[in-house]
Amino acid sequence: MNKNIQNVITFQGLKNKKILANFEGGEITSDAGILLLRATDQKLKFTQNISKVFVDKREPGKIKHTIQDMFRQRLFAIALGYEDLNDHEFLKQDKAIQVSVGKESSLASPPTLCRFENNFNRKTAVEIHKKMLENFVNSFKEPPKELVLDFDATDDPIHGNQEKKAYNGYYKCDCFLPLHVFCKDQLLVSYLRPSNQDGAKHAWAILSLLVKYFRKIWPDVKIKFRADSGFCRHKMLNWCDRNKVDYIVGISGNKILQKNLFSTLTDAKIVYLKTGKKQKFFKDFIYSAKTWDHKRKVIGKAEYNNKGSNMRFIVTSLDGDNEKIYSNQYCERGKMENRIYEQLLLFSDRTSCHKWWPNQLRILLSGLYFIRKNKIFIFTKD
Repeated sequence: MNKNIQNVITFQGLKNKKILANFEGGEITSDAGILLLRATDQKLKFTQNISKVFVDKREPGKIKHTIQDMFRQRLFAIALGYEDLNDHEFLKQDKAIQVSVGKESSLASPPTLCRFENNFNRKTAVEIHKKMLENFVNSFKEPPKELVLDFDATDDPIHGNQEKKAYNGYYKCDCFLPLHVFCKDQLLVSYLRPSNQDGAKHAWAILSLLVKYFRKIWPDVKIKFRADSGFCRHKMLNWCDRNKVDYIVGISGNKILQKNLFSTLTDAKIVYLKTGKKQKFFKDFIYSAKTWDHKRKVIGKAEYNNKGSNMRFIVTSLDGDNEKIYSNQYCERGKMENRIYEQLLLFSDRTSCHKWWPNQLRILLSGLYFIRKNKIFIFTKD
């Protein structure tokens, strides 16, 4: 190589070899950005730590591709936009990807990676989630004063006759119903579920585990549970009350709730007719559903605009200005939908394996690049 070449970029070496980037040709790759991904991963030791939770049952003397190598290969390829195992038929020979994985020869083939995915199980899924939570905790230099845990479910259409396939009446298709939990822009849980069940299924147990985990590390942290009306379940609200967890949860409108807000809606309509501008009025009142064992505070939003009237309700344990609680706190959960969309951009819906647990692995692979440490983000395909 000509040492006088300008604009040469030097990366951390591999074994006794240097890694240089220039514009002089040679073996060309369209995925040179993966070297930046490799450098970030080496700094965080991310794939090194996560790959330790996988159990390798193969005979040691016959292993050509380690768990860590295959995990890196699969994860890096997804980050570059290669979502299918078949892509690795040519990716395994790509020099940039080989270097990023830490090898100088051919990487694992699609069948080898398929066997790797099919060895995934429930225990490994739990351990990966533990690593995700450890990484979240380590992202704080000081104990946080407050954590807001956002829960939401989304549809994941299936691709064939897969394990636990089911029709969902709300989404009107055969799909899975994964549950995601975020704290701001950090993913904490990515949990695959069948769709023929309540959308809040297991959310209560997950909330309990998260709260206990965080309070063990940060005893004084305040925790808020935030979700839409699909998670307004009396058992979850009761648990929050008993364990001093605040909540801001949507609640479906009914005749009693609408009656309590009717006069406020009338006021909003009058002002709208006078000004021609959209009006939003807020009112709180005490309400108890039949399944609740005590009354709770409900905040209603009465909106009137050129399309007519609109009523929305939330149930909350918070005190303060109704508009601020609704607009500044509850409506912030809408950002979580953007986070889920970003998961889809990283192919979280590529759950096309016949078996259940490999599909759980795939949504975790898509989610792992949301993890950050000390505000250093691992790069994605975008």
